[in-house]
Amino acid sequence: MDTNINLKHAIEQIVKEKGIDRQVVMEAMEQAVLTAANKKYRNTRDLEAHYNPDSGEVELFEFVTVVEEVQDSYKEIDLEEAREIDPEVEVGDSLGERLDATGFTRIAAQTAKQVIIQKVREAERETIFNEYSDRQWEIITGMVRRFEKGELLVDLGRAEAALPTKEQMPREVYRPGDRIRAIITEIRMTTKGPQIILSRTHPSMLAKLFELEVPEIAEGIVEINAVVRDPGSRAKIAVSSNDSDVDPVGACVGMRGARVQNVVSELRGEKIDIIPWSEDIARFACNALSPAQVSKVFVDEDNRVLEIVVADDQLSLAIGKRGQNVSLAARLTGCRIDIKSESKAAEAELAQFASFDGTQGEEEPAADETAEGAEAVEGTEAVEAAEAVEAAEVGTNDAAAAPDAEEKQAE
Repeated sequence: MDTNINLKHAIEQIVKEKGIDRQVVMEAMEQAVLTAANKKYRNTRDLEAHYNPDSGEVELFEFVTVVEEVQDSYKEIDLEEAREIDPEVEVGDSLGERLDATGFTRIAAQTAKQVIIQKVREAERETIFNEYSDRQWEIITGMVRRFEKGELLVDLGRAEAALPTKEQMPREVYRPGDRIRAIITEIRMTTKGPQIILSRTHPSMLAKLFELEVPEIAEGIVEINAVVRDPGSRAKIAVSSNDSDVDPVGACVGMRGARVQNVVSELRGEKIDIIPWSEDIARFACNALSPAQVSKVFVDEDNRVLEIVVADDQLSLAIGKRGQNVSLAARLTGCRIDIKSESKAAEAELAQFASFDGTQGEEEPAADETAEGAEAVEGTEAVEAAEAVEAAEVGTNDAAAAPDAEEKQAE
């Protein structure tokens, strides 16, 4: 009786802990008893095992076939002997006899966990894989278990996830038992089961944190158009609004900066620039270089290059520490950005102008060529002067001939 109670308890515990269907557990238990029985009888008998939920035990049955002449005493029984058990039996029928399975049930109870794990491992892995594959790109909270070859192993409840070294934030330190939030980036099925990969450095981590903090983003009123990060240091996020009455930047910042501050706290002080997104690449680049003020923008759309001019006192701000600000802006816009100060731009223009003048001087004809040109001009002028004299003479002759004509007309 105690064994039956223990068996019932073992089944209930496995169902609860593993979250496996009760029928699967009972089938595995039956298989455990049957395996133990076949091992004892050296597979010489036709046995079946069935779990009885009422009694809470696995019942073992031996089946023999009714024959006229017995050739295998373990699996056959003659007709006369069979009719002593069941008077209506006929040749070819199968008779079942219940065996004492107490010993086998005890063995099954002891090995149930191992047998069930072997039997349902694939089903359990598939369940976990399907559950977490639907949660890809979702932020999840877990508990740090241990470090293993640089990876941080995180307990998610039903599964264990890995946070690789390259996906960990710089200067973050965790100890076993600490709670951690990360985004699920990948779920792989391996021979050891589902492998869940987490990240705290992926740009989507930042986007999802804002989605959790800003209701307008979750509702689709405010849209995140682009995100770039230098994890643990600085990030830029471009947002736009589908409602003209809603300021996307203000919605993300929140009252007195409460919303963005929550995100900054989660990312351990990572600075976040929230900028308005624009289809105009020049305007978008100016926004992306914030907080620096831009004076001029020259756009080469074919090569995706932007030449940006800023005031001299804004140059270091536009470039940022170790070029971080301009690097993030370039990644955000998808363009190469060249930044110049106004004084350098003016010097470049003067140099270009001087170069242009010098080029013109080089193109002036040589002295001999100039002389030949002058002679040619003089020759042309002489011809034109002669033609002018002839025209003048013709004009004079015509003027002199005019009175004679008038005299003839008078006559």
